[in-house]
Amino acid sequence: MTQRKMWRLLTVAIAFVVLGVTVAACGSSDSGGTADTVRTTSGGELAEMTKATLVLDFVPNAVHAGIYRAIAAGYYRDRNIDLEVIQPTSTADTLRLINADKADFGLADGLDVANQIGEGLDIEAFMAIVQRPLGGVITLESEGIASGRQLEGKTVGVTGVPSDNAILDTVVRNDGGDPSKVKVVTIGFNGVQNLQSGKIAGFTGFWPADGVQLDVDGHRTHSFKLDENGGPVYPGLVAFSTTEHIDQDPALIRAFAEATVEGYEDAISDPAQALADLLAQNKSLRERLTRAQLDAYGPLFQGDAARFGEIDAANVEALSEWMVENRLASEPFTPERYGGNDHLPAASGS
Repeated sequence: MTQRKMWRLLTVAIAFVVLGVTVAACGSSDSGGTADTVRTTSGGELAEMTKATLVLDFVPNAVHAGIYRAIAAGYYRDRNIDLEVIQPTSTADTLRLINADKADFGLADGLDVANQIGEGLDIEAFMAIVQRPLGGVITLESEGIASGRQLEGKTVGVTGVPSDNAILDTVVRNDGGDPSKVKVVTIGFNGVQNLQSGKIAGFTGFWPADGVQLDVDGHRTHSFKLDENGGPVYPGLVAFSTTEHIDQDPALIRAFAEATVEGYEDAISDPAQALADLLAQNKSLRERLTRAQLDAYGPLFQGDAARFGEIDAANVEALSEWMVENRLASEPFTPERYGGNDHLPAASGS
């Protein structure tokens, strides 16, 4: 099951479902809302121990390695944050909890945050977790599809999320192909199974997750990554909160960002330790698959950015233009509206 695509579909389909969450205890579990406004000391930590909640975008997996490294190393507690990590039942829960002020921080696909901003929700990103989009078109090497244009005449599966079609069209057009000549079928979140069974020649999915899963299971793949095939570079996963919470409690946002940056810097420099910490706190994860996925995510954590967490304004502008061109947004949004870097620690040596 292509779980990440399932959750993107649920984000669109059930954006206001009845909330249900499974709590992963990484701090006290009795926190019922956002942290009270606090001040930092001169060292950057909060003046007193403060309960705070983080809602993941998905079940714990390799992309969260830096967070679980920071928990294991005590980086949040060093800054007086008693962090509770919440695993949502769908990505819609992440957005719902943040907008209802039931959690302090959330993780979401950078495109999903842009969509919500376009719909008028008062949220913004304050840190990038990965620097590149995760979406693309995934095919089997055995199909011999070497270019986007060769998808013409092929059957390609999409979940039904509008951005899937935009990704597919971009990949095909980039190689001079005609998207109307691709046989598009809606398969929900069964891309992996449909590709394995030969029912489709490719599907839109998350290449560091779905593509790696297929590879680990013995099905060699070729992924047409969006940003390498005519699409924009933008942060594929971001940390976000409400604009009000960011404005009213910058000390908490900054302390969380500093601890998270430290965790991901560890994950970049010592992925084996970060993997061990992730697996120790999430016993159900498959070690071989998670290691392979972390290998795929690792280069994306900082990418070409000057520091981990940086949100590049030019990349946000490119995302906005691409969304308007592909009718995913009715009008462009500014980088300032999307979010910025005010709460990140300075780059080393600056």
